[in-house]
Amino acid sequence: MNITKLLTKSILTGVIAGIVISSLIGAGAYFYISKSAWAPIQEVEAKSTEFVNTELLQGQGSATVKVTGKEGDLYKLEVNYNGQKIDSFVSKDGKRFFPQSFEILKVTTANKSDNQPEAQPATDNISQKTDKPTVELFVMSHCPYGVQMEKGILPVVKTLGDKIDFKIKFVDYAMHGEKELKEQLSQYCIQKEQSTKLLAYLDVFLKEGDSETSLSQAGVDKNKLQGCIQKTDKEFKVLDNFNNKVGFKGNYAGFEIFKTENEKYGVQGSPTLVINGTQSQSGRDSNSLLKSICSSFTNQPKECSTVLSSEAPSPGFGGGTAPAGGAAAPACATN
Repeated sequence: MNITKLLTKSILTGVIAGIVISSLIGAGAYFYISKSAWAPIQEVEAKSTEFVNTELLQGQGSATVKVTGKEGDLYKLEVNYNGQKIDSFVSKDGKRFFPQSFEILKVTTANKSDNQPEAQPATDNISQKTDKPTVELFVMSHCPYGVQMEKGILPVVKTLGDKIDFKIKFVDYAMHGEKELKEQLSQYCIQKEQSTKLLAYLDVFLKEGDSETSLSQAGVDKNKLQGCIQKTDKEFKVLDNFNNKVGFKGNYAGFEIFKTENEKYGVQGSPTLVINGTQSQSGRDSNSLLKSICSSFTNQPKECSTVLSSEAPSPGFGGGTAPAGGAAAPACATN
């Protein structure tokens, strides 16, 4: 069985689950038998809490970790994130974190029955039809799941071209600090004043996560961009409000350029896809997104028969793929 799918079945869906799975894949899974002494419980709780918040959540909220018992050579932990309680484990010396433990017999048995077809990615049938659909994708620029859907939707936007009215918009709060506020100001201005450069910019940014490289490769006029950023920041007081702790949503800075649309559509987190004024439950792979958007045409153009990838992009910057999912897939949100 694919380790991603195994962990997805074993851990509650949510922010921590998605990030832990990605972390485990990157590091590789292995068995560990410790010969060291048991570390003090308070020390284990403190180190585990710091690790989860610093390395896994990376500013996407705050979790608490408690030791609830022992299992073999591991401390059993309860990770509490916004009311979600997730069982995880740490080696008895407190040095190795494990998202879940598995009994070999149960896993082997599960593998034998794992020849069932994969669940199909979610697609929508949008009831509101128009000749030229309006497609609005609300994200936070550094949310791994927003980035995931952006990577999935770019091939769709390129395929449909001017047959749709596509816009990147931003959730009215930012969970990833000042760098996110600045990046969103930049992307807003590229889309507003140099719109023909936006897709080229995003092509690079979603892979590299580096704005300067993306600006150069996309050929964005940096002087024109800077003028727009200064004007927009002055109008909406984005950085002033951040520095003065004004307009925060809980612990997170406000970003109110698209506040009206956020309220109109009931946007709660990143990503949120709105097609013809209706929130879409589409999967994040390009093929599902194409089908969902094409369902909103009064008469579908020939481009809707294009076959795109049915593999969802991996969350976060870079390449790779992940299990496809619809609205229940992880998101960056305060609740």
